[in-house]
Amino acid sequence: MGENSNNDGKKGKGTQSNKTGMIFCLIVALVMVMMFFYMMNQIQDSTNQSVSYDVFLEMLEGGKVSEVRVDSDSGRIIIVPKKDAQTLSDFKITYYTGILEDGNKIQERCEAAGVTYARVTVDKTNTVLQSILSYVVMFAIIYGVMFLVFRMLSRSSGGMMGVGKSNAKVYVEKETGVTFKDVAGQEEAKESLTEMVDFLHNPGKYTRIGAKLPKGALLVGPPGTGKTLLAKAVAGEAKVPFFSLSGSDFVEMFVGVGASRVRDLFKQAQAQAPCIIFIDEVDAIGKSRDSHYGGGNDEREQTLNQLLSEMDGFDTSKGLVILAATNRPEVLDKALLRPGRFDRRIIVDKPDLKGRIDILKVHAKHVLMHDSVNLEEIAMATSGAVGSDLANIINEAAILAVKQGRTVVTQADLFESVEVVIAGKEKKDRILGKEEKQIVAYHEVGHALIACLDKNAEPVQKITIVPRTMGSLGYVMQVPEEEKYLMKKDELLARLVTLYGGRAAEELVFGKVTTGAANDIEKATALARAMVTQYGMSEHFGLMGLESVQNRYLDGRPVQNCADATAALVDNEVKELLKTCYDKAYRQLSENREVLDRIAGFLVEKETITGKEFMKLYREVKGIPEPEEEKKEDGTEQESGTPDESERSAEELAKAGANPAEEECVEEKDVQGAEAQPEDGATTQEHAAKEEGDSV
Repeated sequence: MGENSNNDGKKGKGTQSNKTGMIFCLIVALVMVMMFFYMMNQIQDSTNQSVSYDVFLEMLEGGKVSEVRVDSDSGRIIIVPKKDAQTLSDFKITYYTGILEDGNKIQERCEAAGVTYARVTVDKTNTVLQSILSYVVMFAIIYGVMFLVFRMLSRSSGGMMGVGKSNAKVYVEKETGVTFKDVAGQEEAKESLTEMVDFLHNPGKYTRIGAKLPKGALLVGPPGTGKTLLAKAVAGEAKVPFFSLSGSDFVEMFVGVGASRVRDLFKQAQAQAPCIIFIDEVDAIGKSRDSHYGGGNDEREQTLNQLLSEMDGFDTSKGLVILAATNRPEVLDKALLRPGRFDRRIIVDKPDLKGRIDILKVHAKHVLMHDSVNLEEIAMATSGAVGSDLANIINEAAILAVKQGRTVVTQADLFESVEVVIAGKEKKDRILGKEEKQIVAYHEVGHALIACLDKNAEPVQKITIVPRTMGSLGYVMQVPEEEKYLMKKDELLARLVTLYGGRAAEELVFGKVTTGAANDIEKATALARAMVTQYGMSEHFGLMGLESVQNRYLDGRPVQNCADATAALVDNEVKELLKTCYDKAYRQLSENREVLDRIAGFLVEKETITGKEFMKLYREVKGIPEPEEEKKEDGTEQESGTPDESERSAEELAKAGANPAEEECVEEKDVQGAEAQPEDGATTQEHAAKEEGDSV
């Protein structure tokens, strides 16, 4: 019933708006027709001038007349001068005078002067009809054009003459088709929003103790984490009118339109309370008025001021709640963020391991999966991924299964889709030459071998030299053994050494370097700079913070907080740290040259090897016995996509007589200061894989 009444109200408003528009177009068309004919009469009067009869005779005798027409009805002689006698070149000027002589006499004078003579006969009936038709046709044309123009303008402004009207979409009850059951991995955010929805449904149990409904909630988090999805779930659960619009809907080229739309939005919402208003990308209108963030213009500031006024003015007892979403909270105006406007800030951050598993289950429930699929392994391999990434991985796996003629999705499809999302599809048309193939192979094995030799690294999942569409000629994929939220200094240093393993292998084997390490150098420099300026891991600068992070939920770009002289010292400190790590990588590869050559040769032949095959070759060269688990398997292939569990701990290798520092193989983990501080905006690529950049 509520939905029908809402629709009826909309139809009534639309009919009234159309009537207003038609009347407006009618008035404008009438005014324009009157102005048109007035201008035509003015032009006609200015080009038809009166002269005396004597002047007419002089013009006739002087040969200045081209034609003479006698109009007996009006009693005028119309004189058409020759072109060279015209005073104006753009208009055809004619003259007229009264009839003072007999028509035959005038005709004789014209014939004597060689001028054309004619008598004008006018059909008054046709003249009146033509005048009426000209007015009607002109009016109809102008009215039609005006109506079409205003109709096109009104499509984006809430009806004819509705430029300042709100464009909010109104959802009633479960029109969105999304509930909290469709949202996973954000339990804390769901709990906060569930309380607000429950308050709308059962206000009595909260007001009984004196609690008040929060005026608003701000959803903050990186792109793709599900802020808009949570808002749609609120719409599905609330069963009250839900107004949804974007911050850009308030922005128009006309000053004052945005403020008018804010007023209209709150007026509609208060008329339908209890209800919920959702403003997506609120930073479009809520940007700070401080000059530090570029200041503002008149239109945006007026819109923001009106929004602040409306949020302060409405009565929460009516059940009006405002939700807003942004991934740039640092640029929002302080007045907008204070309690009383947005009482709650709900963080929608990247999901942890359990959250990723739940998200994968939500997206996989409508996809046919093989019984052997283990979503926990996929979640472990996608550390740092957001909900949209995981949804894309499931969809890519389903497409891949269909492409290969299968009716269900396997674990291999899921791991391949992880690689597609991270590095792109295999570039089958790019064929590397023999020399380039060897360089890429040694480069990637250099990364993997350094990770194997350092006890602070993590297991290698896969090594490949097959080019990918995102520019990588090869990469080493690694899967962490456990979820980590903090990184030790030794682990970060191990990461730096691992990143330089590829460049060190190139210089060691070929005596020259290539552009393939560009991406490694970029990541290593950023990580080393973060260690010095943000993490307090430099002996020279100690615990001094020299950089801060801006746009934490977007690019996480660091901003310098020190003098230029200090920045130069930071550059030297970073340079020394990177040189030390590179020297260590070069030394470790030199000491294990035999292993490097053997595995690189195998990789050139196979192009892709698993972590299990990598460890088997490593143990063969080093003469280390195979683990008991692998002996029992007797060559049975490990399930596709499962993280390599054949690596042995340092204690096991020590019992076998090997050097734990050299023999433990653990994965290279891509950390750019992000896992030590997850809020810095780490991506899936930064946690799950290491890519070698294409040649520049």
